[in-house]
Amino acid sequence: MDSVKKREHVLVCISPSPTNKRIVDEAYGLAHAFNAQFTALYVQISEKDGLDEDDEKRLRDNIKYAEDKGADITTLVGDNLSVQIAEFARISGVTKIVVGRSREKEHRFSRKQTFIEQLITLVPDINIYIIPDSRAEIKKAGSSSFVEQILPSWKDLLITAGLLAAMTLLGSLFYRFGFTEANIITVYILGVLLDAIYTKSHMCNVISSLGSVLLFNYFFTEPRLTFHAYEPGYYVTFFIMLTASLLTGSLANRLKNIASESAKTAYRTKVLFDTNQLLQQSRTEEEVLKISASQVNLLLGRDVIIFPVKEDQILGGYLYTNDKQGSKISHMDDSEAEVIRWVLRNQKKAGSTTKVFPKAKCLYLAIRINGTVYGIMGIRIGESALKTFENSILLSILGECALALENLNNARQKEEAALLAENEKLRANLLRSISHDLRTPLTSISGNASNLYYHYKELNDETRQQIFSDIYDDSEWLINLVENLLSITRIENGQMRIHTSCELVSDIIDEALKHIDRNSCFHNIKIKAGSDMLFAEMDPRLIIQVIINIVNNAIKYTDKGSDIVLEYGEKGKNIFVSISDNGPGMDDQTKAHAFDMFYTGKNTISDSSRSLGLGLALCKSVIEAHGGRIDLKDNHPTGCIFTFYLKKKEVDLNEQIPDINR
Repeated sequence: MDSVKKREHVLVCISPSPTNKRIVDEAYGLAHAFNAQFTALYVQISEKDGLDEDDEKRLRDNIKYAEDKGADITTLVGDNLSVQIAEFARISGVTKIVVGRSREKEHRFSRKQTFIEQLITLVPDINIYIIPDSRAEIKKAGSSSFVEQILPSWKDLLITAGLLAAMTLLGSLFYRFGFTEANIITVYILGVLLDAIYTKSHMCNVISSLGSVLLFNYFFTEPRLTFHAYEPGYYVTFFIMLTASLLTGSLANRLKNIASESAKTAYRTKVLFDTNQLLQQSRTEEEVLKISASQVNLLLGRDVIIFPVKEDQILGGYLYTNDKQGSKISHMDDSEAEVIRWVLRNQKKAGSTTKVFPKAKCLYLAIRINGTVYGIMGIRIGESALKTFENSILLSILGECALALENLNNARQKEEAALLAENEKLRANLLRSISHDLRTPLTSISGNASNLYYHYKELNDETRQQIFSDIYDDSEWLINLVENLLSITRIENGQMRIHTSCELVSDIIDEALKHIDRNSCFHNIKIKAGSDMLFAEMDPRLIIQVIINIVNNAIKYTDKGSDIVLEYGEKGKNIFVSISDNGPGMDDQTKAHAFDMFYTGKNTISDSSRSLGLGLALCKSVIEAHGGRIDLKDNHPTGCIFTFYLKKKEVDLNEQIPDINR
């Protein structure tokens, strides 16, 4: 059995290095050659948090360069660079890793592995390509940043000096009250911890440690106010104190950085979790886009605009600021509109901080998935560009938004497919019912016509009369069926126009009874009028058809000699027409589906087998199209009662009543 070949996946590591673009080029060429998936990964080490402006700018440029090359950008936060890269590579199915040469110095007698050695050890099954950096470029770009990192700010120096002075005063107070030197040493170590917490420069931590040792030696070691000591053992104490201060400050500084990264990670997780929860509750594409824009505004604190896209057409946008949420954009600059159209066509980001339309006011990104664009989001950048952390979470929110929109689109397509399947099922039922139920009357008409054609003279008058009667009944049934089919199809498709007018209810009932089944002579049909002068707003021809269908239904499903009562009257602002019979009635299951198309229930009358179940469905559609309703309930002790309601109409008696036969 042939195994499925695994697709190649190239991972390039991003850094603030000035030569990192060359590494991205090498990785891009490798991915292009193998037709591989291309991913760029940046790992932010928590203990090295706080890049200077030049490094931050180079990092953004390198990330953008990799993105322009078609790489999927991913940002991780951790303490160990090699472990983070190895874990991501294993989870993501990476087959090739491209990194720059490590700048760590290799010591001949040191057992500590370099970054490359650690990475090879962690992922021995993945090919690792090492691209050498240009040392000259690194030194040129890194010289100024190194000085900036070493030299502390005046604020940090003032904080360090103030803490040293405060700890010295506190130590003097302890000395006066007879505390031992060990207690005073603890006071200075506390000062080193506080300095590590409240300052950003590592140099301040070193200054605080050295200053604490010197001040303790000068003020609290015999002979006091000198840097000498009587006992040689004190120098060991001073060395231990200096070492403890340096270690304590370094650990405190590292914990501070870890706490800062943890806070950022927790905040990002919370925003993404809240966004995911809100998006899951959304039911429309407009809600998804508005929630995403609101969350980005909440996260970045910048103005956000969102433009829905339908069928490659950009719709009206919404503006989200700290003061206004979801206000419509009344006007858009032509230059900004051109950028938005470019993003829609190319499905890439453009605008501020990019090479495409860099003078635009906003950075525009496409909300897309699987080649489909659902919206365009614009973020007002201003003077400060997005940081790596902000860019990472922004891409995460856009990804969640695109996925939610894709799910809504899939759900809508699923509903449309279900509706189409239901329509196909109705068509199949219709064809099956017609082919089955029309066979009997057509066969009867054909057979009777054949007898008349070939044996007319041999038949007596009574037989011929019966044959003529059967042909008439079958043809009337077919005509009624066709009328119901056409009417219900037009109403369901919204093609039938209802022309309402003020009609006298008694005239409508009288006219309907003239066209009911001729078998009505075998039943007792009665009329109960609440008032002779009742008018209702209706389309007379459709209401006549409703009455005919219900009465014919009673004639068909009741035994000969049964009572059928038509009662009408007024009830509040409505006119009701009730048609009851004392036949066998319906069970609960049949009543629940009485107005469904193609449902005929359990017929107990032998002559009622010819029924497609369209008559009552048509009645319901007609009455609801008039703004009324139709009910079905049991008639005690047996039978059914159909009641429909129409709007009552008050007219002047001198007003001319329209003719229902027009």
